[in-house]
Amino acid sequence: MFAEIAPKYDLMNHLLSLNVDKWWRSRTVNRLAPTSNHRVLDVCTGTGDLAIAMWQRMLKSQGNGVESEQNPGFEVIASDFCRPMLEIGVKKAEKLKCDRLQFVEADSMQLPFGDNQFDLVTVAFGLRNVSKTEVGLSEMVRVCSSGGRIGILEFTMPRIWPLSSLYRFYFLKVLPKVGQWFAKNRSDAYSYLPESVGEFPQYEVLAEMMRISGMKDIQFYPMTVGLATLYVGTKV
Repeated sequence: MFAEIAPKYDLMNHLLSLNVDKWWRSRTVNRLAPTSNHRVLDVCTGTGDLAIAMWQRMLKSQGNGVESEQNPGFEVIASDFCRPMLEIGVKKAEKLKCDRLQFVEADSMQLPFGDNQFDLVTVAFGLRNVSKTEVGLSEMVRVCSSGGRIGILEFTMPRIWPLSSLYRFYFLKVLPKVGQWFAKNRSDAYSYLPESVGEFPQYEVLAEMMRISGMKDIQFYPMTVGLATLYVGTKV
């Protein structure tokens, strides 16, 4: 399904969110504030938007000189199991001169990295696509260093009425039709999207799952009246 929609994935994200998805990622990067000495892993990276934003922020924190571009003191790895998505991400990174951003084809339930490798592990709009959420969380915690942070940006359903009802109507009735019309696919991907959001644990429920997976000091930050939420935890 993801391979099929990969060519129009970025366009549809920006169109269906009215470009607000870019702001959500920017807020996420600002909240997590990775610095030039961090090692970051972005799982379920898709076409790499969050990983690229992290790389750019870390380069900026180090300085924009030629020397820092040639020898950055940080590392960002973007992983996903969908090769066509990664191929688009590689082209975007090359165009933006994120020369040392690494893309790795990997299953988020069995990451090919050792324990305690990364200072920050992130995922944006991808955790709900992992078939076993608790396994995906455990893997993110496993590869994160002790005291490192895990950041999860995910769609949520607004809690404020009547916005919650209006958004549910748009999400369940309008979005699938618009998505299918613009990005025709055999997998009915834009019906899967709202269904997966509706079924995925949110707010306090996901925070508790994060705690059980080995995180502490868990906070969540709703954005745009709860259309998306950033969850942040620290590895115990």
